[in-house]
Amino acid sequence: MPKIDNFKFYSNAIKKHGFNAKGVNWLSKETQELRFDEILQLLPDALSESSLGDAGCGFGDFYHYLVKQDKKPKYYTGIDSLLKMVHLATTKTQEEILHLDICKETLPIKDYYICSGALNILTTFETHLFIQNCYKSSRKSFIFNTLYGDKQSNTYNYMQKNEIENIAKRLEVRKIVYREDYIENDITVMFLK
Repeated sequence: MPKIDNFKFYSNAIKKHGFNAKGVNWLSKETQELRFDEILQLLPDALSESSLGDAGCGFGDFYHYLVKQDKKPKYYTGIDSLLKMVHLATTKTQEEILHLDICKETLPIKDYYICSGALNILTTFETHLFIQNCYKSSRKSFIFNTLYGDKQSNTYNYMQKNEIENIAKRLEVRKIVYREDYIENDITVMFLK
């Protein structure tokens, strides 16, 4: 069970802010795109030859960011556990958007998986399952951002490097790459195969 109700968390944000970055609980479009920038730096230049899974895709904002950067993948698949997000992302992107619980269900195999923000309200156990499933479903790497630090919160999930490295060790990750210092209390991580 999430620390808070996933459906209410996002539904309330959409009601309050609409279909934008704040509607998926980012502070702003600028901070959302700063995180997207970090993920993009870790993806290959030739993304147009690759398949990409967007775990916790929300409205499909990362897809539109890639299009704007002229980095559209050959195949894009968004995945979200909330049916409302799936419908909205399908309409907004005109791409394949799947309604799946990433912690529990089999994901399609993709060259790369990314996740921006979806780990932030999961429990520690769910976070480990989510990361494991995305990594195992990627051919080359899984790139994700998460809240970073030793803060305790009833709403948000913060991770530290030792926890990330323990997950990587269990998954036999070949190499870990970190990107830090772009936003306070945030880290972007790449697990390479």
